[in-house]
This record gives sequence, structure tokens and C-alpha cells, in this order.
Amino acid sequence: MQTKNDDSDRRAYWAQQMELGYELVQQLIAFPVAECGEAFASIPVAAAASNVEMLFSTSKIAGELERIFFLRESLVRDLVGIGKEMNARGWILKIEDGFRSLEMQGHLVRKQVLFDAILKKCIWENSGKIPSIEMIFRRAIVLIANIPKIGTHMSGSAVDISVFNRDDGTEVWRGYPYLEMSECTPMRSPFIDAKSLENRLAITSLMESHGFMHFPFEFWHFNKNDAGGHILTSNPAPARYGAVNWNPLTNVVTPVDDPLTPLNPLPAFEKEVAAAMKRAEEAHS
Repeated sequence: MQTKNDDSDRRAYWAQQMELGYELVQQLIAFPVAECGEAFASIPVAAAASNVEMLFSTSKIAGELERIFFLRESLVRDLVGIGKEMNARGWILKIEDGFRSLEMQGHLVRKQVLFDAILKKCIWENSGKIPSIEMIFRRAIVLIANIPKIGTHMSGSAVDISVFNRDDGTEVWRGYPYLEMSECTPMRSPFIDAKSLENRLAITSLMESHGFMHFPFEFWHFNKNDAGGHILTSNPAPARYGAVNWNPLTNVVTPVDDPLTPLNPLPAFEKEVAAAMKRAEEAHS
């Protein structure tokens, strides 16, 4: 009899979740957006002004790029409210990531380590065999946002978070730290312990009470009032926030001209996949 620890169970669950993620991506691509033009605000500045204890990641995106702890103005107010409630509960909200420009996201997509990680997971899902390029493309569109419209960080409407205890500084454990990529990453993964699931759901309940919906396939990601948020709340109205270019000097946002144009053209994407496959084949030889 199979158990939750069986590799076959884990592969089947991962494949199921990735297919569900692919379906959600297709919904995101088709969902209407009416960009409202709302400006950005600094999360650290707003938290300090409200005497809310909050933490911010000191790591860089892809090891090179500074994180931008800004979101749409109204969402920052919501986030400070969440931070205040967490403080009262004995927790500290840590912001791992906020807004990403198209340049930042495009750079992230091209990182060798990311392609290698995705290919490694595809090989595992494929029982140790090198997968088809079609399979890699299908998984990659779920795991990395190469299209502005499907990446809510580029809308300034999403945050990646962790949570810590105020008394001793330990993390409120969710089974794995940010940034895990495995069959344990989906919010309700059956491969985490009961306490970790309880913590995930408690944090999610607090976030969603302020309208920040959880992305089902990443336990750390929450977004609001964008296409993803509307889909997850069954709201058919056009989303307020779409992919934008933000000028930090003027605080003016402008919609991305064509949010369905890939950040990295297909030939460049194929080149990265081919390079990752070659590295994997060499490692297996």
C-alpha cells in the first residue's frame, strides 16, 4: 500500500498541481484588466509611520538585484493593517518580495540556476528520464512568469511573505522556508506535517481577511485586486491592477503596452532550455 512518503505519490501530486497551475495561467491570460493607475507606496516607510514591527528580506533577487519593497498605495495600507494584527498576535510579518519591474522579472527568468531547478524537477517527475521540451515549457510557464500579465509582482499587487515569532525570533514554521519549489510548496500539500499546515492556514486566514488571496501553488505568495485575485474570488469584473511600468522618481505608473508579449522571446527561452538539458545530460552521463 502506498503512503504519502512514496515517490510515486509525490510525483503524481506534483504533476496534478502543475496541470492545475497551467489551467490557472490560461485564465490569467484571458482575464480582463482595467488598469486604474494607482501610484505606489513604500512598505517600510508606511510600517515605520504606523509603529508596526515588520521585517524585510536582505537577500537579492537571483543573487544580483535589489528587492523593491513597494506596492500600490491602498495595498500598502492593507498590509500595514495585517502587520499590526500580526504584532498583536505575537508575530512579525516579513516581506520577502514586492514589486518587480519587467527588467527584473526578465533577468530572473534567464537565470541558469532557475532553469536547472525546473529541469531537475521535470526529470524527477518523468521518473529520471530527460523530458520533452513541451513538458518543460508547460511547467516553466507555471513556475516562472515570462509573460507580464501572469506575474502579479509586475502589477505591484503581490507580496511574498514569511512570519516570525516576536518573543524569540523563530519562524512560524510552514514546513519549509521561503523559497521552496517542490510537491510541498502548494498551500495544502499533503506532504507537510499537521502543525505546518495549521500555521499556513492561520497566516492565510489573516491575509485573506484583508483581501490578499493566496496563490494555491505557493504557500508564501499573496495578491489582491489583480486578475489572479479576481479569479480566486470568482469576481468577473475587470481587475484594477495589471502589469505596469513604474517611475520611482515621479511615482507614475503606465500600463505595459502589450502584457502578453514574453519578457524573453521564445528563441531565447528555447536556448536556455536547451542549455539546461545539455547540462543535465552531461550530469547523467
